[in-house]
Amino acid sequence: MAAQTILYDLPSQQGTAWSLNPWKTRLVLNFKGIDYKTEWVEFPDVEPKMKSFGLSPNSKEAPGYYTDYSIPAIKYEDGSYQMDSWPIAQELEKRYPEPSLHLDDPVTIKIRDMISTEILGPIFLQFLPYVPTILPERSQEYFYKTRTAAFGKPISEVHKEALANGEEGWKKTEEALAEVVDLLKKHDGPFFLGQTVSYADFIFTSMLYFVKRLDQGTFDRMVSYDPAFSKLFEASSQWFAKDN
Repeated sequence: MAAQTILYDLPSQQGTAWSLNPWKTRLVLNFKGIDYKTEWVEFPDVEPKMKSFGLSPNSKEAPGYYTDYSIPAIKYEDGSYQMDSWPIAQELEKRYPEPSLHLDDPVTIKIRDMISTEILGPIFLQFLPYVPTILPERSQEYFYKTRTAAFGKPISEVHKEALANGEEGWKKTEEALAEVVDLLKKHDGPFFLGQTVSYADFIFTSMLYFVKRLDQGTFDRMVSYDPAFSKLFEASSQWFAKDN
């Protein structure tokens, strides 16, 4: 008998999912009705754990690359491992073709590439400092230490500077959101492909859920930009039910 699929995810203090990239994979598993269990991995344990599985570092050419070893990772029923939400989505689509994620639709690539650069990028530092408030203690300490080293200053200072330039960032983000609204309305919603669910929906709603967990105010501002966002979020809510 094949072993159960395992999703490796970052825990909140409550032992629930919160992070953008693992949610993308979790939504695929939930949508396709794949039987899986979650194994929680705290921030300091990610690299050693992934290395222990024999995984190679993420390719620096990979879309959205930000670190060598990352979450999500997955252990498939056949005992093989994989890391990074994009290749995982492609592999899950191969193994479980129905219902389809429509990965080959141009809107999927478009939304994937817009999230980190055009939508979250300009405002990310306004809410990134809230991450430690939802993390378990060991992950909190690791987060503060590594981010202080990366920025060369305490995260509280980074936050203050980001808020001071807040409206400039929002101007850029709202330009990108306007483009997303057009894409959602092209097929009359609620999903990017109209009545058909695709991975583009999971990428975008994972981002919305992530923002909501960190900062309700930022989430409210985003979804109030156009009713299409609330409609998409609501239409996707069933796949957020399993979060642990």
